[in-house]
Amino acid sequence: MARANPVDKHDARRRALADSALRTLGELGYARASLREIANNSPFSHGVVHYYFADKLDLIVYCVRQYKAVCVTRYDGAVADATTADGLVAAFADRLCETIVDDAPMHRLWYDLRAQSMFEESLREAVEQIDRTLEDMVGRVVARYAELAGTEPSLPAHTAYGMLDGVFQQALLGHLSGEPAALDTLRAEVHQIMPLLVRAGRPGLVRV
Repeated sequence: MARANPVDKHDARRRALADSALRTLGELGYARASLREIANNSPFSHGVVHYYFADKLDLIVYCVRQYKAVCVTRYDGAVADATTADGLVAAFADRLCETIVDDAPMHRLWYDLRAQSMFEESLREAVEQIDRTLEDMVGRVVARYAELAGTEPSLPAHTAYGMLDGVFQQALLGHLSGEPAALDTLRAEVHQIMPLLVRAGRPGLVRV
């Protein structure tokens, strides 16, 4: 039998540690979470956590990268399955609301990390890479929406991302604060914003 590659085993253990740490990180945030606190709330000892991650920053960046890499793929189905522009917007808005309900602590951690990158230079490269991944995801959604509407995007992907990220963050804050209408407001705002991201379609070409 072939032996497992030591590199693969190391990566697998890092992923397992990150999965275990995400809940604690989401609850405590960047500033309050230490490696010892993370270890105390996981099946792993502080020594094991420290062996696989140089410090708290190394662990948090790895965790957020791992989570966001999976998170962005949840919108691919909405893009692939959509047959009308309105259907795509509805599916996209539903996915945004679902991820707030299911993964609010993780999104809160992401925004915490992004804010900290303004003060911690060592965070900026990772934050910029994650931001580009999210921007690319929004770009794919808008491009498909424009295609279904018989038109083309009217704004660059980073602008579209900024607009949608803004209302998403506000909805997340509202949800965490217990506002009952936060998700319905997000759905309505997505439906309002998406047509602004594409050029007016020519008569006879819009497929909604």
